[in-house]
Amino acid sequence: MSETLPAVVAAFDLDGSLTEGGSVWRWLRYLAGTGAVFRAALPLTVPLLVGAMRSGAWADHAKERLFGRLLTGRDLEEVRDESRTFALRHLEKRGRAKVLERLHWHQSQGHLVVVVSASPQIYVDVIGEALQATGAIGTRLAVDPLGHLTGSYLGRNCRGSEKMRRLSEWIDQQGFTDPPVIYAYGNSRGDRRLLKGASHPYDVGKLGPFGALRQYPRLPSTNDA
Repeated sequence: MSETLPAVVAAFDLDGSLTEGGSVWRWLRYLAGTGAVFRAALPLTVPLLVGAMRSGAWADHAKERLFGRLLTGRDLEEVRDESRTFALRHLEKRGRAKVLERLHWHQSQGHLVVVVSASPQIYVDVIGEALQATGAIGTRLAVDPLGHLTGSYLGRNCRGSEKMRRLSEWIDQQGFTDPPVIYAYGNSRGDRRLLKGASHPYDVGKLGPFGALRQYPRLPSTNDA
């Protein structure tokens, strides 16, 4: 009797992993303009800098306060339309060929691919769709009963332990008979919990031995997979 192999899930971080650099600031500038983003960020300089250095709750709160200044009252459908245009352009201009090749390799093997990001779900969904991923997970934005953004998160910022919790939640929803084999790809401190929870974790950051994930193996070529 042949043995049924477990399902395989490949989870990819977005910013700095699938694409070059971050996307949130570029997205906010696309929506609100550079001047508005600068004015909104100026009073938050200290918490934003501390958040960038320390990550953790500082980063979560600083990002949410910036969203509050720039997104509160914006019509959801309008932002969704603009975010789609932004996301497709961002992926086209800043996609990292080697990591995208690895994603497509997983798809060629019949594996389930999930994009897991701290960036807003509103455009992580678009990038997941463009990559033909099975799933997409991002930071959800709260919406009021009239269909306007409140400027707050819906739930938690999808970073650190929340990335792994959301991925586990997504896996549970798939109804696997047995726990899947998990591959995970990340580049920063915010991905440590995701990689720690994976069967096969990989550091795809550019800093190599100087990066936050240096204890993990580097991305192999598809020929070595």
